[in-house]
Amino acid sequence: MITKSQLLNTLNKMPENLVIEDLIDKLIFMEKIQKGIEDSKNGKIHTKEQAKQKLDKWFK
Repeated sequence: MITKSQLLNTLNKMPENLVIEDLIDKLIFMEKIQKGIEDSKNGKIHTKEQAKQKLDKWFK
């Protein structure tokens, strides 16, 4: 979850005349990073070998 302070900080760093799609893309990116951090803290991770096996399935 993105906090209000993270959202405000992101908005303050964006240009005065911003494109809403850019803001949405940035927020989605931030949310995915936050989810990855939370998953990592909760042990929801894959080993390098598991990741390689998943990628191999995708690219076959």
